[in-house]
Amino acid sequence: MPVYVQHEVLGKVQDVFNADALWQAPGLSLFARRPLLRDLLERSPREQRGRAATRCFSHVTLMLPQEELDDDRHLTRGARVRDLAQSLAALHQKDFGDLLGGDEVRYHVVGSDDIEPGEVKVKFGHAVYLPAPGEQVQYTVTASRDSAIWQPVCAIYPNQRLTLVGLDASSATFGAPGWPFGLDAGLLLVNDGPDAPLELQVRPKDSFECRFDAANGYYVLRGKGASAQRLLLKIERSGAARMPVATASAPAAARSAPPQRSPAVWKARSVTPPAPDMTAMPLAAPQPATIPATEADATFAPVARHRITLAALALPRLSRYRDTGAQALEVGLNGQLLPSAPGKDNVIRFAVDEADELHAITPAGRQRITVPSQFAPIENASVRLLAAPAQLADRYSALLVLPEGPSEAALPGTRLVFGRGMPALNALRVLDTPAYLRQGDGSAASADRLGLSRNAFSWEATSDGLRVARQSETQALYHLDEQLVLVAQIERATDDAPYLIPPGHHLVAGHYVLRFDA
Repeated sequence: MPVYVQHEVLGKVQDVFNADALWQAPGLSLFARRPLLRDLLERSPREQRGRAATRCFSHVTLMLPQEELDDDRHLTRGARVRDLAQSLAALHQKDFGDLLGGDEVRYHVVGSDDIEPGEVKVKFGHAVYLPAPGEQVQYTVTASRDSAIWQPVCAIYPNQRLTLVGLDASSATFGAPGWPFGLDAGLLLVNDGPDAPLELQVRPKDSFECRFDAANGYYVLRGKGASAQRLLLKIERSGAARMPVATASAPAAARSAPPQRSPAVWKARSVTPPAPDMTAMPLAAPQPATIPATEADATFAPVARHRITLAALALPRLSRYRDTGAQALEVGLNGQLLPSAPGKDNVIRFAVDEADELHAITPAGRQRITVPSQFAPIENASVRLLAAPAQLADRYSALLVLPEGPSEAALPGTRLVFGRGMPALNALRVLDTPAYLRQGDGSAASADRLGLSRNAFSWEATSDGLRVARQSETQALYHLDEQLVLVAQIERATDDAPYLIPPGHHLVAGHYVLRFDA
């Protein structure tokens, strides 16, 4: 594997801002204990024919002790740093002018707390690029371990052809936060121009797997083995919503389609012969003489075919409840992506504050999010955060869609009441504990006190749908279709004239988006 990033440490010098002392040692460099910058560039050419160099590298990054840079900024406003970069560029142009091939020489000086006093590190190579003044960013690269907290990795410029992402900046162009694949593994990004999509190459080839998840718009990097760790990499073109998928010249692992979750399949039951047509006056069917008449010993029990499922949670706008002292509401999801109290067993939490800002919280940190968004904190499952329908936007910040929410059977022929003080479907009122809502005085309260009446509505499951009757004049009720699109706000619904929610549609009451399944 070629060396994409050359990373070297120069010998200690008395003055780290002395360009001549960093460029070449006095006398014969052959007898120098450690080569300096000129010798390193000469020994590691960009291109060569046989043993003769035909082209040299022209972009170099220098890392100096951070304390030295701070002193220079305080005393000279950074003048010594600028002089060092200009002087080294002039020496580079003077000694290697015939090997530049028209490339512009660029030097960049940065500070590092990991460098000893009097020590200087340099970095150059095929995957080291310094942008020109005013050059616009073409791509931005971010990384995440859980698809919720995204941390910046690097920017890629139009003329930056190769970028190596790895563990840290000493072994790659840029280090990715949370890189789990070790020091020697890297992901090479190949940029062949503004009209060509970015290619991704795993280096070395079999270090880890890389595939593009088209549904979520990011790359999934996964190590080998059943318990292998993963890293998500999002590459966004500047000024565009999504970057194009890698072309046919990209590795097969990066082009493969994302795996789809297998749909639930009902097991086929044994075929039962159809029963005879039993009318009000059935005719006696002749019985074979060889079969003795026996009494059938069969017991029939009703099967609950109707269910009510918690399909989503409607996250409120806490600014509407400022008088109550509500300061923050947090909803956690456990390893099965079911709602749970905020705690260590959460793989992800969603929070809304008194300014109606939404945040995602994971072990990697806390980050503000927007809607719509999609998160994949665990393998083969995702959580969607949708914008509330326009007519509900003044009441709700977002709809948190649950992949497989809890559900309860709904026996037909029984009319029950749903509400903060009622037992019907209380297992679906997952926010009815003090753990979710934090108030300004530091106390906690049930989140159901925001927007859900003690007696919100009555309901009855029927074959044609869920019949709903309003029980509280102040309770807001909304009817959403299968796609969570608003159908109507339920204004009039009484016991004598209930409102009908068709199977597969949703009812919103308080924080709960309930789906009727028949």
